[in-house]
Amino acid sequence: MDVKVRERMGSYRCLVFGLLTLLFSTSLAVSAYSGQFEDAVAAYERGDYTTAFGLFKPLAEQGHPDAQEKLGLLYSTGKGVTEDYSEAAKWYRKAAEQGRPDAQYQLGFLYQVGKGVKENIAEATKWYWKAAVQGHPDAQEKLGFIYSVGHGVPEDVAGSAKWDRKATEQGDKEAQNYLGLSYSFGYKGKKDAPRDFAEAAKWFRKAAVQGDFIAQFHLGEMYYNGRGVPQDYLEAAKWFRKAAEKRHKMAQFNLGVMYANGQGVPQDYILAYMWTSLGVSRIPSVVKKKRKQREIMIEMRDNIASLMTPEQIAEAQRLAREWKPKVEGK
Repeated sequence: MDVKVRERMGSYRCLVFGLLTLLFSTSLAVSAYSGQFEDAVAAYERGDYTTAFGLFKPLAEQGHPDAQEKLGLLYSTGKGVTEDYSEAAKWYRKAAEQGRPDAQYQLGFLYQVGKGVKENIAEATKWYWKAAVQGHPDAQEKLGFIYSVGHGVPEDVAGSAKWDRKATEQGDKEAQNYLGLSYSFGYKGKKDAPRDFAEAAKWFRKAAVQGDFIAQFHLGEMYYNGRGVPQDYLEAAKWFRKAAEKRHKMAQFNLGVMYANGQGVPQDYILAYMWTSLGVSRIPSVVKKKRKQREIMIEMRDNIASLMTPEQIAEAQRLAREWKPKVEGK
């Protein structure tokens, strides 16, 4: 074999060996890299946030976008580290710039509410949009709201409807509830917008079955009043109860009234007094615009009390004191 050919072949072998060595060392680094991230996630999921923070931090500093996003979450919630929205925004931004939709959404939210960064709706819209086009349902819902009210951007009802619809189609329960409200009160509250109670009930139901307690309350209202659905006190009581168990004050009060009247539930003044008392207790007496509403609710509760014995009232008060909201999934 010619000397020059042998030299060239030797160079090729060195090059191939070098590439194999580089690939092998890189695969080891990636393996260690992913292993540490998995350990961090496991620590986070078992509630060991201090350990999770210690594992996420060096990865984030090396540019790991998922670790950067998790670090932003830890700083924003104060888990494993002192709560610091400025640091949260910093790490969310780093992950967002690498295209992570959850980080883009979180950064948009910080700009919307002015936490860790100066409030800037235009910036919030920018980051919501980046997440929304990647299919992030919460970002789509937020974008729909911003366009609907023209907050920091020109009002755009068509654009708002577009993003609301995208979010609802992905099963986002908040967007579904919001769309239900839009059909119930007229799109985005516009006086000249058509109302469609059947569509409202449809979207309230989609959100309600996913556990959205506001939608559960509104669906209860639809059944109670026979709007968009046949009037059905049993169904009304069912949905009011689901929302009431999650501390929705008007659902609690309405369920109490239904117990007082025996609508959809057996008449029971003790439970009526308990539920109306719980509802009243959640209406702030110091807020002027709520004061009249609270007075009317107290008057109705007292009317129920007038039908009860002192022992029944004492029992109802005890039940109200000992009541606890239902834990999801139980």
